[in-house]
This record gives sequence, C-alpha cells and structure tokens, in this order.
Amino acid sequence: MEGRLTKARELAFKALDGMTRGNGAPFIEHPDNVAEIIRHEIGLSHESVIAMYLHEASRVDQELIPLIKEEFGQEIWTIVEGLNLISQIHPKDTRLEAENYKRLIINYSKDPRVAIIKIADRLEIMRSLDMFSKAERERRALETLLLYIPLAHQLGLYNIKSEMENIYFKTADPEEYRAITNKLKVGEKDREKLMMEFIRPLEQRLAADGVKYKLKIRTKTAYSIWKKMKVQKVPFEGVFDVFAIRFIIDCEDDPTVEKALCWKVFSLVTEEYEQDTKRLRDWLSKPKPNGYESLHITVRNKDKAYLEVQIRTKRMDEIAESGLASHWSYKGIKKEATLDIWLNSVRSMLERKDGMAAMQDEEIELASKDIFVFTPTGELRKLPAGASVLDFAFSIHSNLGLRCSGGIVNGKAVPIREKLHTGDYVEIIRNKNQKPSADWLNYVVGSKARNKIKQFLKEEEYQKANEGKELLMSKCRKWDFEISDEDMAQVMKKLRYKTLSSFYEAIGDGRLDPLDIKKYVEFLHEDRHVDLQNAEPMATQPQSTSSSNSSASDVLIIDAKHIKGLDYKLAQCCTPTHEDEIFGFVTRMNGITIHKISCPNASRLLKQYPYRILKVKWADEK
Repeated sequence: MEGRLTKARELAFKALDGMTRGNGAPFIEHPDNVAEIIRHEIGLSHESVIAMYLHEASRVDQELIPLIKEEFGQEIWTIVEGLNLISQIHPKDTRLEAENYKRLIINYSKDPRVAIIKIADRLEIMRSLDMFSKAERERRALETLLLYIPLAHQLGLYNIKSEMENIYFKTADPEEYRAITNKLKVGEKDREKLMMEFIRPLEQRLAADGVKYKLKIRTKTAYSIWKKMKVQKVPFEGVFDVFAIRFIIDCEDDPTVEKALCWKVFSLVTEEYEQDTKRLRDWLSKPKPNGYESLHITVRNKDKAYLEVQIRTKRMDEIAESGLASHWSYKGIKKEATLDIWLNSVRSMLERKDGMAAMQDEEIELASKDIFVFTPTGELRKLPAGASVLDFAFSIHSNLGLRCSGGIVNGKAVPIREKLHTGDYVEIIRNKNQKPSADWLNYVVGSKARNKIKQFLKEEEYQKANEGKELLMSKCRKWDFEISDEDMAQVMKKLRYKTLSSFYEAIGDGRLDPLDIKKYVEFLHEDRHVDLQNAEPMATQPQSTSSSNSSASDVLIIDAKHIKGLDYKLAQCCTPTHEDEIFGFVTRMNGITIHKISCPNASRLLKQYPYRILKVKWADEK
C-alpha cells in the first residue's frame, strides 16, 4: 500500500510541477496538507489519500485516467471520478443552495469517502485563506458556511466544523470575532477556577466509587457564541453556556460498563447540584446517527450560576471530537467492519430525504450585515441586507442600473424591486428606453444606488426646467408678451409651485401649457373695479394725498407720515430711493407699486397698462 501511495504522490507532483499557490509555494503543498488531514485528523485509510493525490493529478493531466484505472483499481478510481466531477461544479451551477449541492454530491459520489475527502480539502483551503484575494476569501468562506459546515456537522466531524466556523467568522466580521475571542481570553482563569470549585465537593465520592476521569473545559467557539447572542438578543455576558465542564471517563470499551459509569457520574452530580431537567440531553440511550454519544445536563451552583456538564467516556470523546473513523485509526484498526458500517451510514445520511433540510435555518447565520450574490460569470458581489435587483444592477455599473428593467434570479424572471438573498445567482435585464423614477428610491437600500438615482433625477429635473424655460420664453417672444417677476410669483402661488425650477420643469414635461400661463397673466391684469375690490384710492382718478405744497388732484405724493387709506410699496425690481424719478402702478391685489422711471419693467408697464399708471412724486421732506 505504501508503494502505491508513493506512486500516486509522484504522479501528482509531476502533473502539478510549475504550479504555485497564492503564497508562492509549490501547489503540491495543498494535497500534502489534505493528506495529513485525511489520515491523522479524520482517520481514513491510505486508499482515500491515494485517491486524493490521483484526483489532483488527473484534473491537470487527463491522459493519466487510463493509467489510474489500470494500476490502482476500480475502488480508487470510483473515488477519483467522484472528486473530479465535484471539482467541476461552479457556484453558478449550485446557486450555493445546500440541498442542490447535496444532490450533486450524491449523484457524483458512488463512494461515501468522496464527501469526507471534500471536507478535508475545504478545511485546508480555509486554513490557507490568507493567501487569497479579499474577494476570493469572501467567496470561499461563504461557500464553506453554506455547504461544507452543514455537511461536516451532519457527518459528526465536529472539530472540523467548529474550526471552519471560526475561520469563516474571522473572515466575515473580524471586529466582532476579535471582541468575542478577547472576552474569552479574559475569562479563561475564571472558568478554570469555576471548574475547580465545581469538582471539589465531588472528588471524594468519585474516588470512592472507583471512577477514573479527566475534567476538561469545553468552550463554545466564537461563532457559536455570536449565534447565541443574535438568536437570544443578548450581549456576550448574557450567554450563560459559554463553556461546559466535561467528564471524560477512563474505562474499557464495553457499552454496558460505559453507560453504567456515565449514569453513576450523573447521579453524583445531580445529588450535589440542582438540575434543570428541561435541559437534559440523553445521547447515551440513543446515540446520534453519526455515532455521537454523550450525556448533557445543566445544573446550578451555590452562586445560582448555571453550568453545562457533559459526561462521556474516552472512546465517546474521541468519536465526538474527530468522528468514528478517527477513533478506529487511533486504535490501529484498518479495514475494520465497523468502519465500513460508518461509511455506509455516511451514505445513508447523504441520501436521507430530510438530510440537509434537517439543518434548521438558524443553524446557518451570516456573520456580516451583508448578503452575497453571484453574477452570471460566478463573480461574488457583496450587497447590504435587504438589497434588491436594482441594487445589484447599480453595483455592477451605474449605466446598467439606470437602464435596469428587471432581473433573472436563479432562472426566474423578477421585477427590479425583488429582494435578493445570499447565494442567489442574478442576471440583469436591460432596456435602453428605461430610466429611473422617484419610486426607485423605495426599491433600493444601498448608498451607491440611492445616490445615482437621486443624481439622475436631479439632472433630469434640471434639463426639463431648462427646456420649460426656453419654451415659455420662445412662446412669449412669438406672442410679443412679457411676464414680470411679480406676474410669475402670482402664477406660481396660484398653481402651488414653490420653486422656479419645479415650475419650469412642469412646462418642460408638458404638465403646464405656456398658453394657459399667458391667459392667466392677462386675467391678472384685467382692469376690473371688482378685482380691485372697489378701493377708491386705486381708481383711475385716485384721491390725492398731498402735503401743503400740492395743488394737483392726479398726483400721489409719497409721504409715509400723511398717507392714510392707501396701500403702496416700493418695487423690489428697482428699489427706488428719494432721489429717483418714480411712477406708480396699480396692481390687482397688492395695492400700488412704486417703480423708478428707469426700471427694467417700466417700458412694458407703460406700454401695455397705461390705464394703471399713476403720477407719483416724493414729498419735499425725506
């Protein structure tokens, strides 16, 4: 067997010659590291390691396939073929849906060792994430969370599962990861002290009953603690089962003896401490399908603090830590029938209808506040949670976002407002005639998309306003008609436009007709006594208010001290002063406006409205 293993590695070394990893090391480093995990951490036999090396070799040089079939036999080729098929799966083929990925593994894996080797391969990649680019790190970490961590959990490879979870968490949210791991370090001595205080009342009784054991503190992973914090909506300090005290009983590998000793320890612990019966987990009487055996209880100490206690034997602990295969490898068993039984159970679990579906949604939590979706070419894109198809389009390119009319998500046509989820495969539908509207702001959450939409709407508004202004001026020139600032203000007030820009925009997009504006201005200027509310001072022959020097009856003398009953104001367009020659203009609603004779509007007012003009002069005194 050693000779075949050596030859398999030589074939891989030759095929991979000249290829390097992201850190510059020869690529053979990757399969070598995976081989270590397969043999010494999971405990699979040499056949699995040989198949892994031949898989790496045949991926690069397909001419080796006939040689592999001839010299290494059908059993190994079956594993190699399954690994080769799975390696051809790209994210865009699976949409990162765990159930679909599981089906592909089942279809491609006639031998259940294929799935286990893939987990070992992914663990090595996760340990080497630093050599990848940031985008590639995020993509691989996300794949691991959604695909390989649930698979490792299902197969009972809990150590590998926990390690991959922590690496994912560190990659996705490094700040939160540091905060939790630092708090765990700070409380390490306190946990050790609590363990010693816990065992002290039990030591003599355990010794008297001949129970040989080792105590171990099992601390939750940073990722598991983070999940608890999110689900329970509590801070780090609010997670009461941050760690568990584990009894590892040293005894012979006899099921009857093992169970009797575990229940003996259970009795002693619950006699000394108050038990929370709702949190009893008995995997001694009925082990999990993946071989996990243990007894979990929660008790309360004298300080009213809750402690999780796990009770298991040395054999059970070895299986719980690294899986059944690792235990048998540790015992020196190679082709043991029990290993075949476990491998058959692996296949059975993969084929179970409720397989991955048994993993509840809360089992998979994204550590970041973002979602991750894929482009048609398989490129990973990070978007804020709640992002829509429109957000995705703008993340690709602003012009694509501005012309986005919908999308295809996982093969299904959807509108632009469709919300996306992690793992979605998204393609944008573009329409050259499409353009943003104000409603689009309700469909996006990303700052880039919002800013681009607002910028477009503002530019559109500015363009329409310019078009409207030009149209109105053009029509007025054609009609030989002028609209003063005061007229404009009256029209805007009547039509409830707060800014000139919005007023001109309405003309530009056709909501206002310039002819209607002209008619309304003419209506404002109609010489009707009823419009002037029969105010005698504003009649065509206004009553004069004069100083002692005045003799004319048709001259209004501006003297604020003596004018009574007349409403007048100085025009803002020319702001006349005491030194200026002036005239008065009778307005429809605002009394008399005083203009300079040199006012820019004077010519038009004198020409079009001679019947509204009043002779006005300043009083002698300023």
